[in-house]
Amino acid sequence: MIKPDVICFGEILWDVFPDRSVIGGAPLNVALRLASFGVNSAIASCVGDDEPGNIAAQYVQEHGVISDYIASHNELGTGKVLVTLDDSGSASYIINDPVAWDAIPPAPQIIEAVSQAPYFVFGSLALRNAFNRNTMKALLPKADTKIFDVNLRAPHYNISMVYELMQLSDVVKLNDEELLEVCVALGCEEKELLEQLKWLSEVSDTATLCVTQGAEGATLLHKGKLYRHPGFRVEVVDTVGAGDSFLATLIHEMLLKKSDPDTALASACAVGALVASKSGANCIVTEEEVLDLLAS
Repeated sequence: MIKPDVICFGEILWDVFPDRSVIGGAPLNVALRLASFGVNSAIASCVGDDEPGNIAAQYVQEHGVISDYIASHNELGTGKVLVTLDDSGSASYIINDPVAWDAIPPAPQIIEAVSQAPYFVFGSLALRNAFNRNTMKALLPKADTKIFDVNLRAPHYNISMVYELMQLSDVVKLNDEELLEVCVALGCEEKELLEQLKWLSEVSDTATLCVTQGAEGATLLHKGKLYRHPGFRVEVVDTVGAGDSFLATLIHEMLLKKSDPDTALASACAVGALVASKSGANCIVTEEEVLDLLAS
């Protein structure tokens, strides 16, 4: 069995658009993009004992993600999310509940794998119920570098849980709207994004905190120093999965390749922009496309 360098925990699901259904889920999208970079990535999840689940598990294998930690549930079905795109390509979601990924078991092999992997990625959505929160209690103490993708999806979260998870994490990624919501809820009085970022890093004791800002790029606070990239102008097709590919690229560049933060942030912005310029979260993005965009 191949030992993963990065384990992503959470939802495997089908994104159901008006005209098509595609396999997705934020942690799976991260794992898939990492695999496209040649990283040994794995997904710890649960699918239903049904045709959509079987197809999803096979898709994961075929696209180079380690699938040994995908459980099957004989009562709950494979997750589905209804996706609506507005005129600008921004997505809104209706997420079914409960589904198989709400019941990811703390299997001994998952606990062992997390204890051995250098990086562990998780989000808030998969922790919307008690079952997975209990599983996470078994996994987090075993994890080395913990990477938290805040990824707020109303009504499937509460800020107190999000804050607790931030305090337990080494790297936190969220978007500008999530940053504002979390800061306001926690009592931050700062009005500017940079000051909010510094405040949240301090109160949550998070050394590395990254905020994506849509077309305006991203800002990274890493070990007390701020890094900024203005982003790349592209014609947006849909934003589904763009943030996931951003995070995967940041992990690949800054943590695995040990690139400097400026280089890592630029690459992450480039890959995120290219994904937004195409249809689907797991579209093909070539190295040549990334280099061309960086050169521009």
